[in-house]
Amino acid sequence: MYAIGVDIGGTKIAAGVVDEQGRILAQVRRDTDPTDADSVDEGVVAACRELADQFPVAAIGLAAPGFVSSDQATVLLCPNLPWRDHPLRERVAGRLGLQVPIVVENDANAAGWAEFRFGVGRDVKDMLLLTIGTGLGGALVVDGNLVRGAYGVAAEVGHMRMVPDGHLCGCGLHGCWEQYASGRALVRSARNAAANQPEAAARMLELSGGRKIDGPAITAAAQEGDALAISLLAELGRWIGEGSASVAALLDPALVVIGGGVGAAGDLLLEPTREAYRGALSASGFRPEARIELAAMGNDAGIVGAADLARL
Repeated sequence: MYAIGVDIGGTKIAAGVVDEQGRILAQVRRDTDPTDADSVDEGVVAACRELADQFPVAAIGLAAPGFVSSDQATVLLCPNLPWRDHPLRERVAGRLGLQVPIVVENDANAAGWAEFRFGVGRDVKDMLLLTIGTGLGGALVVDGNLVRGAYGVAAEVGHMRMVPDGHLCGCGLHGCWEQYASGRALVRSARNAAANQPEAAARMLELSGGRKIDGPAITAAAQEGDALAISLLAELGRWIGEGSASVAALLDPALVVIGGGVGAAGDLLLEPTREAYRGALSASGFRPEARIELAAMGNDAGIVGAADLARL
């Protein structure tokens, strides 16, 4: 039973035909104009049509970067696309003309489901996925079920309040977790450090090509042994671990999966994360601890997860 999964980003769309074992059999990409809702819709339709012409598909899953309604039809809010109460399922179904089920899912949920079904979470029933990129997204699987909540917007863990009156977040609140545990937070800390300690940040600046420090440069410098870069990743890991312990106090997952570009740092990120998790976990030492591992599905997770969820 083949299904199409579509991972919708701010400037591009990736779509693939996925079999029941989570394997991508064919894949296409489309560039879109992030300021034009019709451009994005048409990109999704074009990608699905091209794949449906090659394979007999039975369902289509659309992974969208925003809040998705509980009926999996409407994107309520998308920060990086001009979608507000956007009836994505209706628009795609009407233009595509295929008589197959179409579901819309949050992109982090889709990625989390892929890791649960086919990736590093295959051996557990309770799992937290953290997608650490520009921001911090999340997905929760509890007793084998993806948690969407009453209104479809559960697992927005990046917007848990961690620091009262802390950094202003794009959601309008202050002190959200993603302001401290994200790629943007890592880069902000590195640039602040470079302004105050230019000699200590010299290697990161060099690896950034003399421009403003970016995330890959921090990771590369840390892997070379650069002390400042290592400390920056350790600080990021501390925030990830402490926030994960707060989630564990409520949901007690068996596994925390870290996805996104920061995963390239490997143990330079994982070890501080694990240490901070143990230090912040309630009753630590007297209860089982969640494993903390890197995601295994990579950039294909959104496609695979969206397709598999469409089959349910």
